Amino acid sequence: MISRSLARALLASVALMMAGGLLAGCNSDQVSLATNAKANQPVPPKLLAAMTEKDMDLQSPILVRLFKQEAELEVWKQTRSGQFALLKTYPICRWSGDLGPKVREGDRQAPEGFYSINPGQMNPQSAYYLSFNTGYPNAFDKALGRTGSQLMVHGDCSSRGCYAMTDEQIAEIYSLGRESFFGGQKAFQLQAYPFKMTPVNMAKHRTNPNMPFWKMIKEGYDHFEVTRQEPKVDFCEKKYVFDAAKPANAKRDLVFDASAKCPAYVIPEEIASAVRGKQAKDEAEYARLVAKGTPVARMNTGIDGGMNKVFAAKIPEGSTGLSEGAEGTTLQMLAMAKAPGTIPGHVNPPKPNLDSVASAPSPQEEPVVAVSAPATSTRVASAQPAEKSQGGFFSNLGRKMGLGTADTTATTAPPQATASVAPAQTTPTPPTAASRLKAAVTRFVPGNDKKEAAKEAPKPAVAAAKPAEPPKPQPDTRLAATRPALKPSVSDSAADSGLMAGSAPVVQSNSFESRFGAMR
Repeated sequence: MISRSLARALLASVALMMAGGLLAGCNSDQVSLATNAKANQPVPPKLLAAMTEKDMDLQSPILVRLFKQEAELEVWKQTRSGQFALLKTYPICRWSGDLGPKVREGDRQAPEGFYSINPGQMNPQSAYYLSFNTGYPNAFDKALGRTGSQLMVHGDCSSRGCYAMTDEQIAEIYSLGRESFFGGQKAFQLQAYPFKMTPVNMAKHRTNPNMPFWKMIKEGYDHFEVTRQEPKVDFCEKKYVFDAAKPANAKRDLVFDASAKCPAYVIPEEIASAVRGKQAKDEAEYARLVAKGTPVARMNTGIDGGMNKVFAAKIPEGSTGLSEGAEGTTLQMLAMAKAPGTIPGHVNPPKPNLDSVASAPSPQEEPVVAVSAPATSTRVASAQPAEKSQGGFFSNLGRKMGLGTADTTATTAPPQATASVAPAQTTPTPPTAASRLKAAVTRFVPGNDKKEAAKEAPKPAVAAAKPAEPPKPQPDTRLAATRPALKPSVSDSAADSGLMAGSAPVVQSNSFESRFGAMR
């Protein structure tokens, strides 16, 4: 009897150790979640109330979507009806790289695509408070020879190819994933996009070289939008396939290989017809926007990633980088709002790579958007007003002394003016690397656009000589010389009203390991 009891105890211990090892992640130095207070924090009462209101169960499945340009992470949760509904949107504190997929190890790119997160990818011992591995590279990435490892969603607001949240945010997201595993979900889907795949965003980025890839993953975006169900993801012929099913007359199950030829498959008609309808509307709107002359989004050479405006507003000289901007006054207003978590002192806001900006092509080389009509053609938004690309220290000094420069808008000479030698027309000096560098750095300091506009405003000219006879009063026909400050191409959106307060979580008495073991 004693030997049987001992053997039973040993078997139980081995089983618990195996379960803890699976849940702790790939690193051998990680310990069981049973001893980790951070990983056992309960779901906050405010979120529990939101679940009740939206007809969700605490342990129902979740789905996560990430958007770089909007700098947002969405957590969707399955309702009792079986469809997914948006539970909460979290502003992303920091992501790195550019819009576009990750290609190779060390390129600092945050991945884009569809990934699957299982319990083994949850990391309670992360150096960045808590984290989960995105699963990059997936089969599609590997088929294209893409490399990279340890691409995470984690805390600490610091990114080198990851999606970084505040510690309070990742604790909440982690708890939602943990509870979904308790409820029986074997893995939750992570969808990572460059931006929300709307017609206006597709039109603005229509010349981006990543557009073929973005159109491909938009297919999965559309499947989720019309069904509110997690799309089934497969890979073949080095492409994504969504919600594939075997034909009615097929005798074998479908076998997909990311590098091989696609098997014969069909998409259920109820899904296919709904997707076709959405895509037809999107394409019609896209064509209308392009014909209308929607400006192409400016390429931001050398800028490393982005940050949600609610965080940029809290940091001295903070910038949203490649994310949707809210510079100047708007950021100052957001600075008064409460941040969704603690922003560490070492946070590094997006900044331009000065070497890349200095060697970037001048704004004049950007393409002109074709429009049908007025004589004045609509141009792509440039990095700076034309005035800033001309002149330097001496021209600015001359302007302050009232000597005038070629930057001033020309006006028709009044008819009563005495004969004089017309000033030679000044040919604009091509912008130098230094002037472009100065303009790019200036663009990243909130409020500087207004300061620069004030500096550029013409000042009254000093009377050079007494005219032969006093001129007759004439109406002022001068054009306004001060141009309005450039605005971001994407409109601002209000900050999420459900941001967490960042209060210290309470550790629940039972552990992740013991609860998960009970399900076995």
